[in-house]
Amino acid sequence: VAVHLACQSLRTGDSRMALAGAVNVLLSADATITLSKARMMAPDGRCKAFDASANGFVRGEGCAVLVLKRLADAVSDGDRIHAVIRGSAVNQDGRSSGLTAPNGPAQEAVIGQALTRARVAPRDVAYVEAHGTGTALGDPIEVRALGAAFGDGRPPGAPLLIGSVKTNVGHLESAAGMAGLLKVVLALTHGAIPPTLHVRQLNPHVEWAELPLRVVTELTPW
Repeated sequence: VAVHLACQSLRTGDSRMALAGAVNVLLSADATITLSKARMMAPDGRCKAFDASANGFVRGEGCAVLVLKRLADAVSDGDRIHAVIRGSAVNQDGRSSGLTAPNGPAQEAVIGQALTRARVAPRDVAYVEAHGTGTALGDPIEVRALGAAFGDGRPPGAPLLIGSVKTNVGHLESAAGMAGLLKVVLALTHGAIPPTLHVRQLNPHVEWAELPLRVVTELTPW
């Protein structure tokens, strides 16, 4: 959301440069205790996004800051450009059955809005860094939403690759989006998509054979 607002400020000319950052630090055990009592956390301390054994998320800490400029300004200033944000969007999850049950249509809507603003066709997107918390209920809802949002016009044999950095560093909560964004930027820089860990058997509640998706489970050239 911070990156989205920063981009808006740059596009309207209110700013020439913006710093967008996020941080999550676990300073107290209270939240962890509450989440444990609610059985929202993985008992084994492993985030198993998209796997049949997914049974909760794992808390993580981190901090990241992005320096953002309009592309023309970054070029004229001689900056090293790591990636270009073509479009962004935010929305509200709306009504759902609970905190751990995301709203699939809301996810489809925000993806569609971002693609429209970026002027990018769904079939031209090769990889999506998913929310991928590793919950038995949330993962299938998100995967179906991704299939619906990116499946239109996708050629056979070119599935949308998906992954989740939460299997590597945990759920950074207030900084989770920034962690996922940095993963994608680094993947672009190195021309390779890192594997999503702990995927042994895909979640049986997802119709994988019917969806144009594939979870990245090994280092994949991009």
